[in-house]
Amino acid sequence: MTKESLKNIGTGILFSMLWASASVATKFGVQSAPPLILANIRFFLAGLVLLGYCYGWSRNKIYRLPTATEWKQLAIFGLLNTTLYLGLYVYAMKFTAAGIGSLAVSTNPLLIVLFSSWLIRRRPTSAELLSIFLGMSGIAFATYPLLHDKSTSFLGIGLLLLSMVIVSFASVYYARIKWTLPNLLINGWQVTLGGLFLLPVICTFADFQSFHADQTFWYAVLWLSLAVSVIGLICWFYLLKIDTVKASLWLFLCPLFGFFYAWWLMNEPITWYTICGTILVILGLYIGQRQRQKKQTL
Repeated sequence: MTKESLKNIGTGILFSMLWASASVATKFGVQSAPPLILANIRFFLAGLVLLGYCYGWSRNKIYRLPTATEWKQLAIFGLLNTTLYLGLYVYAMKFTAAGIGSLAVSTNPLLIVLFSSWLIRRRPTSAELLSIFLGMSGIAFATYPLLHDKSTSFLGIGLLLLSMVIVSFASVYYARIKWTLPNLLINGWQVTLGGLFLLPVICTFADFQSFHADQTFWYAVLWLSLAVSVIGLICWFYLLKIDTVKASLWLFLCPLFGFFYAWWLMNEPITWYTICGTILVILGLYIGQRQRQKKQTL
């Protein structure tokens, strides 16, 4: 095995580990701060690091200011991908077990297939519909026992699924734009703009009295900002650059890492419902990715 192959495998494993940790880190963070305040501080910190690197620390001339058209595209993408998706996701985690949050995120590629078919007015294939059915069934199966011990509520699941629909739509929108900006700059601006769009909502509805900037909060927000939003996305963009289909295969590991973190750090139980639900989601992902790979080889 070559050094390049080992580097790619290491990057893929690192991405899966970081991406899966977001739900547990969020669960810790919402113990000390209202969800939207936690989310917005995360957005601005990640944006500060990314834009600071692009415009300050890096002397590469490709990091320029966006054009008028690009500002509009970044604003739409930031609204969908950061304000709505991550805002809803963080809020949903207050009412949802950490393992379920990680499992739900892994269904994102399945929903992207559905939205892509809808936008180009193509009927989804039977394999695509089966993959989506298996993914959603897996979430329902893993969630069922958690509804009885009140660690997860129907409100949390509803908000979580709505956030998955929005991020899938955001991913399709991103793919349809012919971006000329570097990936780091796109991510830096979209997360910053998304945070700005969320500010009026926070000022109107957030409960600032329940905000405690203790160690738990700062550990959570620093991990979400730097490890997940910065390092995790750098790994993801690197994997996408090599091979889009192979990159998405690393999402298979996210549910496994997610439930392990939830069990290890938050004492969430791993039951047969958890195992069977995870298997269904991974099977759905496998069928969906296999279908995409067939299309790309035709």
